[in-house]
Amino acid sequence: MIDTITVNLDTIEMMLFFWQSVAERQKVADSFMWEVAEKEDMKYLYGDNFSKESIRKVLSAISNREVLNNPTKEESRFWNYNMWMLEDLENMNNMVGPVKKLNLDYLKEKLKNSETDFNKIEVAFIPGHVDEYYTDENKLVINFFKLVVDFMDPTNVTIDGKTIKAYVEEKVDELLK
Repeated sequence: MIDTITVNLDTIEMMLFFWQSVAERQKVADSFMWEVAEKEDMKYLYGDNFSKESIRKVLSAISNREVLNNPTKEESRFWNYNMWMLEDLENMNNMVGPVKKLNLDYLKEKLKNSETDFNKIEVAFIPGHVDEYYTDENKLVINFFKLVVDFMDPTNVTIDGKTIKAYVEEKVDELLK
């Protein structure tokens, strides 16, 4: 039985600080970039073409307004997404708002009869690169950059054409199977 459903925005909160600081032309220390790379949820991004060093390299290039040299596909995508946040802070804030207000307590009632080995589900948002989401036992990790703001109605934020709640609900159902 699912007792708890939490939303983890720790990494996104760190990135909000980074994006705002860079937009205001403030220097961001490499130690901060390493701290982002060390976040537990960032491990889902790591593979042959993207590592902790990739995060530091990309964020450092952005912070120092330098060109990213010889990037992998994943590093290039990560760079592009982060630059997109800096180019349109209003859009970024429109993406963040619904995620910060996301309350999934209603799912506990819906999932109370689910047969599962765990009683807690965590939904985390991270600044990803290629994949839309990752699952790991009782954890759903969503690529924040895959959120889409409707330019005609900035309060309408979707992912894969669904509301954030509907998307999370669908992926949590997959997680429990």
